[in-house]
Amino acid sequence: MWFPTAALFVFLVLIARFYEKLSGRRTYYRLFLAPILLFGAVSVRYASSDTLAGDGLADLAFGIGGIILLALCWNLYRLMIVNNKGNRRD
Repeated sequence: MWFPTAALFVFLVLIARFYEKLSGRRTYYRLFLAPILLFGAVSVRYASSDTLAGDGLADLAFGIGGIILLALCWNLYRLMIVNNKGNRRD
């Protein structure tokens, strides 16, 4: 399950990087590396312990990675969608 998730994250990084280069607005696409690394470390830790929950450190890293990913995705959404509603050319 880790590889499809990582592929999705890389796709998000590519979208954010493309939008930053196209619009000139900062998307902080390099920060997407943090959730990728955190989720990878959590996957390795869970796989080595043969559990899916109950490891405090892994659960904390998973939560932090999720919060970082949520903030980055919200920022990208805000830049791409919310701030561009008045810039339509109909």
